[in-house]
Amino acid sequence: MTPELRRTLGVFDAVVVGLGAMVGAGIFVALGPAAEAAGTGMLPALGVAAVVAYCNAMASARLAARYPASGGTYVYGRERLGPFWGYLAGWAFVVGKTASCAAMALTVGAYVWPAHAHAVAVAAVVALTAVNYRGVQKSALLTRVIVAVVLAVLAAVVTVSAGAGQAERLGLAAELPRGGVLQAAGLLFFAFAGYARIATLGEEVRDPERTVPRAVPIALGIALAVYAAVAVCVLAVLGPEGLAASAAPLADAARAADAGWLVPVVSVGAAVAALGSLLSLILGVSRTTLAMARDGHLPATLAAVHPRHRVPHHAELAVGAVVALVAATADVRGAIGFSSFGVLVYYGIANASAWTLGRRERPLAMLGLAGCGALAFALPPTAVLAGTGVLAVGVVAYAVGRGRPAAPGA
Repeated sequence: MTPELRRTLGVFDAVVVGLGAMVGAGIFVALGPAAEAAGTGMLPALGVAAVVAYCNAMASARLAARYPASGGTYVYGRERLGPFWGYLAGWAFVVGKTASCAAMALTVGAYVWPAHAHAVAVAAVVALTAVNYRGVQKSALLTRVIVAVVLAVLAAVVTVSAGAGQAERLGLAAELPRGGVLQAAGLLFFAFAGYARIATLGEEVRDPERTVPRAVPIALGIALAVYAAVAVCVLAVLGPEGLAASAAPLADAARAADAGWLVPVVSVGAAVAALGSLLSLILGVSRTTLAMARDGHLPATLAAVHPRHRVPHHAELAVGAVVALVAATADVRGAIGFSSFGVLVYYGIANASAWTLGRRERPLAMLGLAGCGALAFALPPTAVLAGTGVLAVGVVAYAVGRGRPAAPGA
């Protein structure tokens, strides 16, 4: 019999884990693209993104309770909808989160050394891939430290911006682009990434049927309140046009508020948050790649496990190489849009899977599925076309690979 994990986490612990997964580097970089899409409409867009995130997290929680195996929607889609949908969810996760890795790396570059952002991004990817290769993983203590640093930096930005903001500048974007709020919500969805981490704790929390449904809205509510405070203050200082043009909006807000002393602090906070997110993302993408290779959906060599370090070293090197290439050539805004598209498809499949669980689950699952679809196709056309194209490549690969034997030992 497989031993179970120890049930030690209560509601507070689960909320902290959720905040650790959500309140990271996304808020340091996603506000600019959202302001470009919707101006002041980015504020209600935050609420829309949070509602869709809530639906997705609850669908994942219900499915995780039924299928406690690792793999997330890759497993749920396969079990509830069929092998193809599980594969498509895994493919969407890998490509979407690979773009997330590149966006996090580029965030480090934008705040640490803007003139050489791409070079810094590639260096960060190489360094963290080397760390992961040796099996070093981010600890729970480190997660709490990162959350504390990020919240302290965000609080400082809100404080100085609130004292210098010019509320009248918020009227500059009265004319919103058609569909701008939905597009902004799709881009801001990137900043909520990680909320479903709570849903994966079913085997480690006390009374999971009660704890997980309570922890999810609390963690999302706190994250939404923090993001809204930051968005309002930064928007007031920079104005919609200034925010839309900024690659490092929180640092620019500190400069505009005559708080130059805060700029290095913000840069360090953004770098810490982005590096922490990047470390976790590379781990997650490489493990999903390993699972798909074991099932024969990706080349068998990616299923190799290092005999000494016991990590999927071929998968980690492959993921690191692809992320480094994207970070060297892509624009951070394009990476955010592409990432959001892939992850929204992934959670769309999660909601469709939750729909099959029973009548009680259907209203929230339907809202989540509709929300994922609306936000995905409201993203910038380049992100939608690129995402659709890469998903199509995955579909073709699935069709070609059907009947191919799985990796040895799968």
